[in-house]
Amino acid sequence: MKRTYLLKGLDCANCAAKMERKVSAIDGVTAAHVNFLTTKMTLEGEESRMDELAKKAEAAVKSVDPDVEVKRIG
Repeated sequence: MKRTYLLKGLDCANCAAKMERKVSAIDGVTAAHVNFLTTKMTLEGEESRMDELAKKAEAAVKSVDPDVEVKRIG
């Protein structure tokens, strides 16, 4: 399953790369991409675990930049 999130307040390309690495390392995430230009994150994983993975991904994003707001858009 794939979900897309808006990373409101993301203003650092280096931070986006760090976020992508951290989210990709979460057990159960099959793919994660953070696009700095569009400020969007795509998260892929097992459908039955998506809510859990989304919470872990949000925590990973906030560990890099606590001011970034993660909003689901797809």
